[in-house]
Amino acid sequence: MKLRMTKKTADLAIALVSAGWGSSYLLMKTGLDGMEPFTLIAWRFLLAFALTAPLFWRRLRGTNLKTLGESAALGFVMFVMLSLLIKGLETTTASSAGFLTSAMVVFVPMIQIVLTRRAPSIATAAGILLTIGGIALLTLQHSLTFESGSAMCLAGAFIYAIHIIMTNRFSKRSDGLTLGVLQIGFIGLFGLIFGFGFETPSMPQGTQGWVSVIGLAVICSAFGYIVQTIAQKHTTPERIGVLFSLEPVFAALFGFLFLGEMLGAQGYVGAVLILAGVLVSGYKKTSKFSIPKPPRIPGRSRRAVSRVRVQEAELGSGTGSGA
Repeated sequence: MKLRMTKKTADLAIALVSAGWGSSYLLMKTGLDGMEPFTLIAWRFLLAFALTAPLFWRRLRGTNLKTLGESAALGFVMFVMLSLLIKGLETTTASSAGFLTSAMVVFVPMIQIVLTRRAPSIATAAGILLTIGGIALLTLQHSLTFESGSAMCLAGAFIYAIHIIMTNRFSKRSDGLTLGVLQIGFIGLFGLIFGFGFETPSMPQGTQGWVSVIGLAVICSAFGYIVQTIAQKHTTPERIGVLFSLEPVFAALFGFLFLGEMLGAQGYVGAVLILAGVLVSGYKKTSKFSIPKPPRIPGRSRRAVSRVRVQEAELGSGTGSGA
């Protein structure tokens, strides 16, 4: 059975994903109290895969090698992004990490500019400048040093932008739900491999540790990545960027409510500039002078009307047969 989704439903789904991912910064930070980064990633995504795979087993059984490879690629890129983000959270606040990661919305058009070799629009250029200014205020200390945790979060945002572009391309030629579920499994697998290779794997510690892992697995992974992959096919990249800009707002809200985090005056100005840059870069001007569709001529068949329009176009453009 095909999953059907309207544009409004897709926008609502992306907004809910944004809220869920906003809580992930809080949950990752609290989860790090009892576990190392790779181990936390492994627990989070393997548990999420164990919850989702049985629900969609019929669809997963028919996975071809191409979809499997694309899922593995998406999973590895997201694993790298999450590794950078979690390492960054060890030395920076959940609020700062949320706003820095949101810079991926500006990185997406920057990467597209390099790939397509086209000059950026005024809105994109303004968004990039605002975001750069916000990042400077949010991350530079009074000694003009760049905090290592902030640098890792920013690098993660760039990797996240690459993931968005890859997901947008892969989801148009492969089943989005299958990509989302398998991606979760691969992220957990990479976390397990790197956890055994570079850490001492451990169980979540106490109630806080289990709440963090379960929250990350159910809300931020099982729900978030699958719904994002499905909904992304039914809305525009620009709309996704605007809705994802809500993520750092939720991150700052959760950080304030549960961790008592404050960014300070300079930090809040930087956060506002980043949010403004994200919103401005997603702005697309609509022309007021769109050409209306020619009305159907009464008493004529559609084929006859099409033939007349082609003849008119040839006469108007001077591209006729020359007979």
